[in-house]
Amino acid sequence: MASDRLGIALDAIDAANGQDPNRIEFEGAVHPAELVYGQRMSRTLLRLYPEASEHLRIAARGQHIERWTSPRGSFPQGREGYLRWRNELKRTHARRVGEIMTGAGYPAEDVAHVESLIRKHRLKRDPEAQALEDVVCVVFLEDYFADFAVKHEDAKVIDILRKTWPKMSPHGHEAALRLNLPAKARTLVETALAG
Repeated sequence: MASDRLGIALDAIDAANGQDPNRIEFEGAVHPAELVYGQRMSRTLLRLYPEASEHLRIAARGQHIERWTSPRGSFPQGREGYLRWRNELKRTHARRVGEIMTGAGYPAEDVAHVESLIRKHRLKRDPEAQALEDVVCVVFLEDYFADFAVKHEDAKVIDILRKTWPKMSPHGHEAALRLNLPAKARTLVETALAG
């Protein structure tokens, strides 16, 4: 049974993400992009891990909280700039979700654990961190991969898939392979895995 403070925290994350000026079409209407992303994360989490803890549910929903406030273009180009941007995002998302959890009445140890999940600490050693990574990867494949793939050369997309696959657990692999991907996207996944 979810606590009242979980509802408060999720509503606050949604309210923050509802301010995203970037819009996408979702279920026949146009919505703030990060609000949709958070809802997709929650939907996929409960499909893959229906017994997910409150901590994991908050981390999934807040994974990209207010992401538009740290645009990729504000960091240098190239791999080093990309990695700096990603690390800064993790810190920013963890801090914002921590503030929301504190405001909802969660104790400091709960806040610290969720912040750790969002920062991807102990991936492969913490089952909840691994579950979150599985959900991130499945959401990308299911909801964003086809559009991403058409904007980039096949070789780059295949390389990204090959780097992403080892981050997932066997459970995540099974979920990913069950997705109903468009033909081009499925071919790219199959090519990546065959290599």
